[in-house]
Amino acid sequence: MRQFQFTMIDEASYICDACGEEIVIPIDYSAGEEQEYVEDCPVCCRPNIIRVFIDEDDVRAWAEPE
Repeated sequence: MRQFQFTMIDEASYICDACGEEIVIPIDYSAGEEQEYVEDCPVCCRPNIIRVFIDEDDVRAWAEPE
C-alpha cells in the first residue's frame, strides 16, 4: 500500500494589480479549499480581492482589483 505525505505550505504570494509588487500571504487551511477576501496592499494601500485555491498538490493565490 502506497502512502502519500502532504507537506503543508505556509505561504503563497500574489502580484498587486495596482502597484505590481509581489505580496506574500499566510495560508489559513481552516478557511477551506476555496477562499476569497479583500485585503489592502501593504505597499500601495489599494484594496485587492484575494483568491486562494488549495488542492492536495498545490496552493494558488491571485489578486483582482476590488
